[in-house]
Amino acid sequence: MTSRTFPLTRADRMVGVAVTGLAKVGLSLLGSRVLAVRGRKSGELRTVPVNLLTVDGQRYLVAPRGQVQWVRNLRVAGEGELRIGRRTERFVAEELADSAKVPVLREYLRKWAWEVGRFFDGLDASSDDAALLAAAPDFPAFRVLAP
Repeated sequence: MTSRTFPLTRADRMVGVAVTGLAKVGLSLLGSRVLAVRGRKSGELRTVPVNLLTVDGQRYLVAPRGQVQWVRNLRVAGEGELRIGRRTERFVAEELADSAKVPVLREYLRKWAWEVGRFFDGLDASSDDAALLAAAPDFPAFRVLAP
């Protein structure tokens, strides 16, 4: 596991606030949700906007900024909530092995490269499997399962 992270810029924070606000009133931008997960130290619910991805009927969360706080919290908690408007869906998280991330990362880049592509060092949905596999340790991904 690498410790690569990408800090939020002012623009990232502004977009996050807007996406979170829209999700709270029930509007999703291309699958966006508010992730709520217990803090690993505080035990308090922490929230962050995320992109919920579906690949071959399975749902995933990908961390394009690397080993960020929500990733660390989800690893410890093992479960969380996805929120959109008044709907709250509890889930269990299963972290993917790097070898299983290639199709997930490819689809994530296909759908959201316009938003997160700058974190992927020139990779895109057309990158070969070897390049995506080499980058996989930098991008945690979780399968979203029913509790």
